[in-house]
Amino acid sequence: MEATPPDPGLSAPDVPPDTAPARPGQVPDVLGRIKDRLDTLSPAERKVGAAVLADVRRAVEESIACLALRAGVSEPSVTRFCRAIGCLGVRDFKLRLAQSLVVGELYLNADAPAAPPDAHAPAYWSPILADARGAIREVERQLSPAAVQAAAEAVAGARQVVTFGLGGSASILAEEAQYRLFRYGVNVACCPEAYFMRMTAATLGPEDVVLAVSASGRTAELIEAVNLARGYGATTIAITALASPLADAVHHPLCVTVQETQDTLTPTSVRFAYLAVVDLLSAATGYTLGPRARESLRRIRYTALTHRSGNALEPLGD
Repeated sequence: MEATPPDPGLSAPDVPPDTAPARPGQVPDVLGRIKDRLDTLSPAERKVGAAVLADVRRAVEESIACLALRAGVSEPSVTRFCRAIGCLGVRDFKLRLAQSLVVGELYLNADAPAAPPDAHAPAYWSPILADARGAIREVERQLSPAAVQAAAEAVAGARQVVTFGLGGSASILAEEAQYRLFRYGVNVACCPEAYFMRMTAATLGPEDVVLAVSASGRTAELIEAVNLARGYGATTIAITALASPLADAVHHPLCVTVQETQDTLTPTSVRFAYLAVVDLLSAATGYTLGPRARESLRRIRYTALTHRSGNALEPLGD
């Protein structure tokens, strides 16, 4: 006797996302798909989408019957909804929704920050400034002056220094380190791109230094480039999180871990901490170089002053 075909909403083709990748042109983020396509769905499918977005975690955990009841539609409408947003069926939809939930829940259900004591300041004002102060305190508490000095001596004695950073704040901080160090007469370049980092790492040797920046300390491409440079004999330094793979990979780990705020609309506060570490390392390098650094700064200051009209000096650090 011929077997009855399985329910298309719960059938074997519903496999985990790693074995059923999205088709070309589809976004793997299910929550993004629902929001983008909600207005194009049928009325019943739109009700299912609204019910999912209203309580994403509940939609992941509840049965198809419960989701249909909460949305006020039939169970087949739930299956049609799943297919309408590009999933293979209900099971595939729930697996992808669970993946999206890992990142998306904070952004979907985050509460607004508490109002500051000053009623004239916006809600984000005090939290951001408090995070900055807290990040600086963590640098003072966690970072060893001896560790900074040891790293600075390596930088001061290097033939060349290369700064590595990928994405977001890390690449900007790598550029900031370049900007700070060249003023002391250090031969320094910045590599903010993964393939270029690998090529650069392959050119380094025992007289060279790599300074890598990573908030997570887990960026695979960055760690690979650092290991490559170290394999060719370069001295390696990292500004990164405590007990991270990057910290374990370098000669001189400068580690600070900062507790992040749960407000998804404010910037990451670890930027303040790592910028302070960049300033400490660059200043320590300047002190180590001594007269050489002062002469380089004098020349830069003289050139900047003669380039512009007037006698007003810019801030000494710039």
